[in-house]
Amino acid sequence: MSTWGFPDFDDHEGVHLFTDPTSGLHAVIAVHSTHLGPAAGGVRFWHYPTSGGAITDALRLSRGMSFKNAMADLPMGGGKGVVLAARPGDTITPLQLEAFGRAVESLNGRYVTAEDVGMSEASMKVIAGQTRHVSGLPVAAGSAGGDPGPYTAHGVYLGVKAAAKRGLRADDMRGVRVAIQGVGSVGGGLARLLAADGAVLTLADVDARRAEALAAELGATAVAADAILTSEADIVSPNALGAILTAQSIPALKAKVVAGGANNQLATREDGHLLHDRGIVYAPDYVINAGGIINVGLEYLGQGDEAEVNARIARIPDRLIQVWDESDRTGDPASAVADRIARRLIGR
Repeated sequence: MSTWGFPDFDDHEGVHLFTDPTSGLHAVIAVHSTHLGPAAGGVRFWHYPTSGGAITDALRLSRGMSFKNAMADLPMGGGKGVVLAARPGDTITPLQLEAFGRAVESLNGRYVTAEDVGMSEASMKVIAGQTRHVSGLPVAAGSAGGDPGPYTAHGVYLGVKAAAKRGLRADDMRGVRVAIQGVGSVGGGLARLLAADGAVLTLADVDARRAEALAAELGATAVAADAILTSEADIVSPNALGAILTAQSIPALKAKVVAGGANNQLATREDGHLLHDRGIVYAPDYVINAGGIINVGLEYLGQGDEAEVNARIARIPDRLIQVWDESDRTGDPASAVADRIARRLIGR
């Protein structure tokens, strides 16, 4: 039986629930590990059918941030914030942002927040009025920090190219068919970079008009959101929400490679074995998508400028190759290998 009835509870150091009647804030902050430093991870604003679903998301995402920061060689632990939206399509209010900032401050620096789904640089500025334990704030040109999306997209782009070389023996992306799920800040940035390299793109998004507009811009094809995973593609790149690689979806994949920026792509740990057994090259999500946290982490720590951020992002393919090489040597799935390396780094 899993502790507290949550299968994703992984000896988290703390799971904090906050309410603020004045603003209507309902939030979760999960701190997985501070072994390497303060628990860093963004805050998302999202509608969940149940409060238990929000807690599960925070548990999974905070664990992923511990692993991500460790694999990116950042002196930071892993945490995550979730603010619950009352209804789909709601936007967070300034009062709720201020209340969340006070919640972060109450943890005395054990958790450092930043931008995630449903948040923006402007949101971080409001939160920063209540706590200094926030990153992803507007910065001067050439400095570390600001919107993490473009940096995440760049790291995923480098990881996709490394995965194409590994799984397809492709020395460049010209003519490589890539199906991109989600074309927001990360997926859209990735699509533009791959299009410039001559990749053949198929795009999908829950906002069909956004996918169609980007497809028209890039000369790509847009398909329905529920059709993207089964597209005729060499690479599937998940860049939306998580838990999309399941016992049902994996057997239907036509691609030889899965490499994208979405967090928690595997619905369960067993699904990593399913990918491995099918011979699909998988880029573990928290390794390939570390560009954003590298940017805002160095901003918070005051360790380097944009050049240092980009130099560290350029090392993402090397970490992926380390994972794939160990997978080949041991016969273990890449997902399990990455978890093993990350746990070793955080002392678990």
